[in-house]
Amino acid sequence: MTFQHQTVLLDEAVGLLCENGGERFIDGTLGGGGHSERILQLLPQAQVLGIDRDPEALKAAGLRLQGYGERFKTVHGRFSQMHKLAEQIGWQKVNGVLLDVGVSSAQIDNPERGFSFRFDAPLDMRMNPQEGQSAADLLNNLSEQELADILYHYGEERKARRIARAIVERRVSKPWESTGELNALLERIVGRAKQRGLPPATRSFQALRIAVNAELEELELALQKALQLCESGGRIAVICFHSLEDRIVKSFFRHEAAACVCPPGLPICDCGKRASLKLVNKKPLIADEAERQQNPRASSAKLRVAEKL
Repeated sequence: MTFQHQTVLLDEAVGLLCENGGERFIDGTLGGGGHSERILQLLPQAQVLGIDRDPEALKAAGLRLQGYGERFKTVHGRFSQMHKLAEQIGWQKVNGVLLDVGVSSAQIDNPERGFSFRFDAPLDMRMNPQEGQSAADLLNNLSEQELADILYHYGEERKARRIARAIVERRVSKPWESTGELNALLERIVGRAKQRGLPPATRSFQALRIAVNAELEELELALQKALQLCESGGRIAVICFHSLEDRIVKSFFRHEAAACVCPPGLPICDCGKRASLKLVNKKPLIADEAERQQNPRASSAKLRVAEKL
């Protein structure tokens, strides 16, 4: 299946990322290469290092951007490793880092990857199919409490305990293998009527995907490494698609932009903290109506940008 990904907030993200110019940029979530291509077009002197965990994404973007020659480089890996991956090509500092967090359109729409409950397929959900445990591995091996915690904390699923109990009871007689099996269970427990406007399986599939790929832990690490890598005046742009991710980015940016983190009420600051970032946009940017109409998945996207001091 062809890797096709619809790039979200393209002009907004790249425009703010490249506003101060620069020669070296990291696209930490390469996907189909849309953001990287726009950086290369906007700054003719710039080079881009594209990182992705998904070999299919690297292949597709490499073919799409092969005309840029040495200006565009790809590497297989996690964006939390961007400092090591940049060092491998001789980069000590960069002028900007872009992160488009979460699963890509191409991964969701490929039945074989097991990300979506719309298809009956193997329960995989790994962004890198050669690495780590699949969603089926988690369902068949984690305890009832561990599964309930994943569903509640990562999916905000209100019926997490009941779902976890049913998962464990069912695997005694037959191990979990397919998305269709899990979807049927979730429809039965959560109910066929849409929960808060969402299909019954939405929250649980999101939670499992986040757990399989350690997405929130990866994001926290990536933000730290991006800050270390950026030159003074360099920017970090992050696009998130749900509240758990956006909360992490918002908290990180605000903490690094604060000049003092002392408890309220102290007469004199004694924390010794200095601001390392300034917020480029205090409120997140969202897709306009035209983009939301063209690409419904852009409706939940939020863009935050900060600049290294």
